[in-house]
Amino acid sequence: MSVSLPGAGQERFRPRLARRHRTGRIFRYLCLASIAFSVAVLIALLVDVAVDGLRWLSLDFLTRYPSRIPARAGIKSAILGSLWMMGLTAAMSFPLGVGAAIYLEEYSKKNRLTGLIQTNIANLAGVPSIVYGILGLAIFVRYLGFGRSVLAGAATLALLVLPVVIISAQEAIRAVPTSLREAAYGVGATRWQTVRHHVLPVAMPGILTGMILSLSRAIGETAPLIMIGALTFIAFPPTSPMDPFTVLPIQIFNWTAKPQAEFHELAAGAIIVLLVVLLLMNASAIVMRNRYRARRDQ
Repeated sequence: MSVSLPGAGQERFRPRLARRHRTGRIFRYLCLASIAFSVAVLIALLVDVAVDGLRWLSLDFLTRYPSRIPARAGIKSAILGSLWMMGLTAAMSFPLGVGAAIYLEEYSKKNRLTGLIQTNIANLAGVPSIVYGILGLAIFVRYLGFGRSVLAGAATLALLVLPVVIISAQEAIRAVPTSLREAAYGVGATRWQTVRHHVLPVAMPGILTGMILSLSRAIGETAPLIMIGALTFIAFPPTSPMDPFTVLPIQIFNWTAKPQAEFHELAAGAIIVLLVVLLLMNASAIVMRNRYRARRDQ
């Protein structure tokens, strides 16, 4: 009968343990290097855009309409078109997305059908945006006869962000404690009263955060709007949902396609405006989330 010494196993595995520590350090340095490279590239792009576009930023640039003369060009119609687009997209996607999430989480039975629906929603969230553009062209522009209007573009973008809205709303509703529902049922509340007065107020910060982040994605989309025929030159902003439109990404795309260097600088200025809008939307999502959480904790 052989007896192993207490330190024999440690001595045998010590070289392998040192190799694992060395591999871990190398992997950590590679991750840090990849992060540093990505941040450096992003900073270089932002500096390049700022150098080209900051000198064009002015009140006239924001209040003038597009022009074929660079000195007279502005982005007023693109800004107003983007506001129209985001307003209609939110009006379409928010009730549909939140309603679908409430049904899937609070009312539907957990069976194969709901599992298939959940899988399809998750898959639709990863579909390229150009596919939604083709779908919008076939359904909204041609079949329903909306034409190249704000309504057709908003409906297409609503389809684009709807899976993300549903998933984020589901996660927010799922995070509500079950004890809250049981307490409401215990005092005689119906399921809808429980959802309306207890579940939704608690889940609203996550729902609004997901909605605003989805709109942040939609406001930068270009491919679906090009597919449905969004115009690159609009002299006047839309005044109704059936009017033609342009948005900031389309206007940037139009200017970058021109050979003159001045239009490339105008595109850089429009990119800065679009980045500021995105930052404001993300900041508003954070403010809303913190405000609702503070109100809930009181």
